[in-house]
Amino acid sequence: MLLETGNENVRFKIKPVEGVKLNGNVKPDLLILDGQQRITSLYQTIMTNEVVTTRNEKNYEIKRWYYIDMVKAMDESYDLEEAIISVNEKKQIAENFGRSIVLDLSKKEFEYKNLMYPVSMIGDYSVWRREFNEYWHYDRGKSMFWDEFEKKIINNFHKYMLPVIIMKKENPKEAVCQVFEKVNTGGVPLNVFELLTATYAADEFDLKTDWQKIKEKFKNYKVLASVSNTDLIQSITLLATYKRKLELAQQGIPEEKLPAISCKRKDMLNLSLNDYKRYRDLIVEGFIKAAKILFENHIFTDRDLPYATQLIPMSAILAVIGNNIDNLGNKKKFMQWYWCGVFGELYGSSNETRYALDLPQVVDWIMNNGVEPKTVYDANFSPSRLYTLRTRNSAAYKGIYALLMDDETRDWISATKIDLSTYFSESIDIHHIFPVAWCEEHGIKKEDYNCIINKTPLSSRTNRIVSGDAPSIYLKKIQKHAGVGDEEFLDILKSHVLSPEFLYADDFEKFFNDRKEKILQRIEKAMNKPIPREAKQLEEGVYISEDVEE
Repeated sequence: MLLETGNENVRFKIKPVEGVKLNGNVKPDLLILDGQQRITSLYQTIMTNEVVTTRNEKNYEIKRWYYIDMVKAMDESYDLEEAIISVNEKKQIAENFGRSIVLDLSKKEFEYKNLMYPVSMIGDYSVWRREFNEYWHYDRGKSMFWDEFEKKIINNFHKYMLPVIIMKKENPKEAVCQVFEKVNTGGVPLNVFELLTATYAADEFDLKTDWQKIKEKFKNYKVLASVSNTDLIQSITLLATYKRKLELAQQGIPEEKLPAISCKRKDMLNLSLNDYKRYRDLIVEGFIKAAKILFENHIFTDRDLPYATQLIPMSAILAVIGNNIDNLGNKKKFMQWYWCGVFGELYGSSNETRYALDLPQVVDWIMNNGVEPKTVYDANFSPSRLYTLRTRNSAAYKGIYALLMDDETRDWISATKIDLSTYFSESIDIHHIFPVAWCEEHGIKKEDYNCIINKTPLSSRTNRIVSGDAPSIYLKKIQKHAGVGDEEFLDILKSHVLSPEFLYADDFEKFFNDRKEKILQRIEKAMNKPIPREAKQLEEGVYISEDVEE
């Protein structure tokens, strides 16, 4: 939606689309009222021929080049969006902490060799085509492949008809402001659930009423409080496509002709009412089983849940496994997959492809001792990540919080085990061990004293006694209130994954290094994978924190 300029009564402070380089004082003819993010994304990736600055799901500022995998783009079995890949500033994809380069596009001939078309060349494709054909020595097969790619992909970019609404400059200021407000705050598109509600209504089925009944069941499990109706539909779609593929495979259909397991928007919109009814109860029970397992692992509310998105594959996996999850070995594998997703921070965005891999791979791994799931294989945790975990905004922060409540963790005053009952009755939350006031007075860096290493779950009553005193002072007060002997009090402190002697000595540095190592060992145990202590942060770029200080 664009607005014509020239009305003196309607003036806005203007700025160019990010990435545009202007010469001199340019007066625009049109302003973007709505669609700025899309225009910016298209401009930076397609028009500038420069590396794009963006952020990943861990909130790191990163630089990326975008490519079209030409083979996938021409394969009807793939969605076109799956053919778009991003690579780092060096135009490489690396694994094994950067030791292994699995895709190198740093030279033009590497692009031609790997059949990877740079999105930034969409507007100048004739140059790339000429050099592509030269590289392949005008091979007839490659030339025909390019012709088809140009026809299907390149031409679609150039011939695309972009719908535009233009507000004329004659509109009064009140009208422009009203439209601007509507498009920025009120225009919510229909979601999948609402569209399916209309579809199912044609068969006299009330999807909204059915969802309300399911929500009543979920009310008994606080960790499911944020599960949405779309989450439910996505889980059912995931299970339905999985079951469909299994059924066809059992009928002898070749692997290459089997439908994909998927739960993308188009698949959700195609979910039949029969499939919804067939798999709904299994998925609902899967969500409830997931909630019970999370309770066992000290994740009690949706606020404590590292990734609400991970509940979608969890519910589908548990729907397939059923009561077999009660087997100790099966549950151990299941939780390894779960913690790898949490500490690998793998469910932040664009999760549909991972869900489709998780369901068959985790089920096969657990039930048939199959190969290790990709989520387990992909997961890595860098020790330096601990320094950037400061509030509940991070999935890994919440994961460590849950791990810290393992092994009979007890509150310092009441000495009661922190479990589901005491969590609420004692107002348990995570608090600083070395108080902020003491740390600032003694010159401790904020990034150290405010990170997860210096925090532990405590009751609000205990935290009030901690106040701003040195540990050696407040621990004596707490022990007196607790009314326990020295040995028992030391055991209570140790249940918080720390060494009491460093607290009594007010030695922040030794406490910090010791507890960092203890937490890393907990994470290693949960992921069942070693953490290289010398590892640097895997992603390029500088971490930008959006955490709100507690």
